[in-house]
Amino acid sequence: MKLMVCIVNDFYTTEVEKQMQKKGYQMTELSSSGGFLKKGNTTFLFGVHSEKIEQLKQDLKEVCISYEKKKRKRSETSNRYTSFILAAEDAMLFAKSSS
Repeated sequence: MKLMVCIVNDFYTTEVEKQMQKKGYQMTELSSSGGFLKKGNTTFLFGVHSEKIEQLKQDLKEVCISYEKKKRKRSETSNRYTSFILAAEDAMLFAKSSS
């Protein structure tokens, strides 16, 4: 299992969320700001099986490029998104106690 932390330029945020959900991905969206990439970004967390990580990367790239073609412009910043892939084998569900 892998966790992709994907910091998306706000120009693409709505389209990424909409299109990735259509493709069947489950994600968590976090409002974020800070010193790393400053304001104007949204962080998505994607949990996927290891063998599907390359497809996730390809789908994100296609969504952004397709959106640029549809809008006939690109974000004013140089990057569409920045992503980090983390191992999530030790993920645990913290369930409510039955007592």
